[in-house]
This record gives sequence, C-alpha cells and structure tokens, in this order.
Amino acid sequence: MTRMDAGAAVVAASFALDDEAIAAEQVRAGAPRAGYVDLDETDSRTIGLWEHTPGVSTDVESDEVFVVVAGAATLEFVDPELPAIELRPGVIVRLTAGMRTVWTVHDTLRKVYVI
Repeated sequence: MTRMDAGAAVVAASFALDDEAIAAEQVRAGAPRAGYVDLDETDSRTIGLWEHTPGVSTDVESDEVFVVVAGAATLEFVDPELPAIELRPGVIVRLTAGMRTVWTVHDTLRKVYVI
C-alpha cells in the first residue's frame, strides 16, 4: 500500500515494511536497516511509517513531526547541539530541516511521521 483512502486503517506497529541496509557512510555501529512507506501525500505534506533496526546511524533531517509507536532509541543532535531525547512509544518529536542527528536504536524503532 502506498496510499490510504479515507476511512482506511492500518496497525502502525505491525504494518509490513520493506527495509534495506542504511548507506555505509551513515552507519556508526552495527548493521542497521531502515524502511518506510508513504501512506498519504499532498502537495504540502506526507504522512508515513518509518522503521530503523538496532544500530547507530547519522542523518540530516527534513521538517518533520513524528510519534514513536514501537521500540526504543536515543536521538542525539549534532547541529544544532541540543539535549538528547529518549525515544519510546508515545513520544512526539519535532525536527527542522538541516538538523544533523545520530540515531542509536536499542530495539527496532517504528514511527509515524508527517513531513
């Protein structure tokens, strides 16, 4: 599924995602994999599911709000330097474009995002 119709429902924590290895230049530890699916898109926003398996990786973020639905991780901010956030189900986070982050995933992390 790449789009949800009005009135449709998915179970975010167990929805099947295809994953792939994270690019080697982004991996700091382990062999993490990531996968995502965009569930709905308009000209101004995208809603989807994203998952990251255990390991450590870096990223440069987009404007995004997400809520964690499964797993556990620590999200560190490199630029700008901000306090780390412990991610667990129910935590909501706001990221802005250009933030450089380090994701240390302890237990496969699943989030619902709005970009």
